[in-house]
Amino acid sequence: MSFAKPKFTHPQSPRNKVGYIKSDYEGVISTLCAGCGHDSISGAIVQASFEMDIEPHRLAKLSGIGCSSKTPTYFLSNSHGFNSVHGRMPSIATGANLANKNLIYLGVSGDGDSASIGIGQFVHVIRRNLNMTYIVMNNGCYGLTKGQDSATADVGSINKTGKANEFGPIDLAGLALELGASFVARSFSGDKTQLVPLIKAAMSHPGFAFIDVISPCVTFNNNKGSTKSYDFVRDHMTVTSKVDFVPLKEEIEVQYEAGKKMDVKLHDGSTLRLAKLAPDWNPFDRNSATNKLQKARSNGDVLTGLFYIDPSSGDLHKKLNTVDVALNTLNADQLCPGQSALDKINASFRG
Repeated sequence: MSFAKPKFTHPQSPRNKVGYIKSDYEGVISTLCAGCGHDSISGAIVQASFEMDIEPHRLAKLSGIGCSSKTPTYFLSNSHGFNSVHGRMPSIATGANLANKNLIYLGVSGDGDSASIGIGQFVHVIRRNLNMTYIVMNNGCYGLTKGQDSATADVGSINKTGKANEFGPIDLAGLALELGASFVARSFSGDKTQLVPLIKAAMSHPGFAFIDVISPCVTFNNNKGSTKSYDFVRDHMTVTSKVDFVPLKEEIEVQYEAGKKMDVKLHDGSTLRLAKLAPDWNPFDRNSATNKLQKARSNGDVLTGLFYIDPSSGDLHKKLNTVDVALNTLNADQLCPGQSALDKINASFRG
């Protein structure tokens, strides 16, 4: 059951460049547990979409099954949406993207949806470099089925029943790096200052952009001994860089703490500006990012921030050499040009 929010707003509410106020990017009232990290991520998506001046009808939001996959109900009510079956969101996103590449695709998933039943689909959407933002709300447990350990729960992590997890975790960010994802980041639901610019950069990236967000489950996995609890993440979090997103249409002056600065030019002319904090880390070097992630894991740290980016990556449409227009706009004559065209194609394969 969901509850609609009041429609009235303050007449002086600020509007973005396309005429929308922030509430235009919201959804219905959340029915998740009070304090759930997922609601904070939904809020970050709302903020990022508002600041990027996205017209809601230009965005398609997709999800699978789980607490995380309920969240598209709570943001961007005026956008396209599709709630798929458990673990199958990537294939739905692939089909929609191939039909209409003019939309912005935002996939929302969970650690059960992506690291267990849907891991096969997760693997292949990465290797195809589908142009989408893929956010995993990672709480290390199955919230809808009362808190069993998920595939991302760390060894020794104690769940609410007091039992320690005996199995090694799947690190989705590490897996994304290994499989060749062209944008890999991790954040914390309680760090909106970091998460919002990461989402904005991911939406501007020309390819598969993955963000693993640690999002504590306040009901089943926020206890002492859990490595996905608020206290643990705050005590063990270390960041790669301070992140800011600078859109092409305006110049933003930003003051950074001491550290090496680097600007990453994205395909649309926007800039991802980083103030380097972590030593021995290069966001353009996949091996450097992997080594930094593994070192943090061995030290018991939760590494957040941008891990790796390839600003020149080509998405699935480029790899398949599709036509410039969206496939769903082609007419019958373009899709079926006639027997003579087929004869020429067949002849080209005969040598």
